[in-house]
Amino acid sequence: MKRLTLSAALCALPLTGVAQDVQQRFNDYPTAARADYVFACMATNGRNRQVLEQCACSIDEIALILPYEKYLQAETVLSMRRVGGERMAVFNSAVAAQTMVTDLRRAQAEAEVICF
Repeated sequence: MKRLTLSAALCALPLTGVAQDVQQRFNDYPTAARADYVFACMATNGRNRQVLEQCACSIDEIALILPYEKYLQAETVLSMRRVGGERMAVFNSAVAAQTMVTDLRRAQAEAEVICF
C-alpha cells in the first residue's frame, strides 16, 4: 500500500475562496523564473543543500505575497536600472517604478525572515 504524503493529500482537497486564490497566485510563477531566483540566491548565499532549501523557500514565500506579473515588472525595472544611461533615467525616478521595486523588496524581506 502506498503512503499518501501530506502535500499530495492537501493538493487533492478541493480549494475554495481565498485558499484557491492563494494557490493560483502561488502557481503562476514559471519554473524557469523560480529556478533563476534560486540560482541567484545560491550564488549570493552559498552553494549547499541548506541554502538551496532556504532559497527555494524564499521564492515560494515571494510567490505567495506578490503575483508573478508584479514580480516580473519589478525585476524588469531593476534590470533596466543596471543598464544606466540617459534613456534609463525614467526607471530610476518614476514613482510607479519605485513602487514596484519597493513591493518586491518588501516581499523579499518577509521571505528572508521566514526562510533564513
